Amino acid sequence: MVAKNAGMPATPEDLVDVDALICAYYDEVPNSNIPEQRVIFGTSGHRGSALKTSFNEAHIVAITQAI
Repeated sequence: MVAKNAGMPATPEDLVDVDALICAYYDEVPNSNIPEQRVIFGTSGHRGSALKTSFNEAHIVAITQAI
């Protein structure tokens, strides 16, 4: 299915606040009791966002330690 915005310039609502994303990546700490904040891998790898505390520095540290 093709997105309705395919081929069109991004709107302001589509853009992420990069400064907020970077701050969240380093400052937010995931809570392992919240399933949405855990590192979970599927066939497409891990998908998450620092803004949702589902992908940040703590996740990278945990993945690195696991390897």
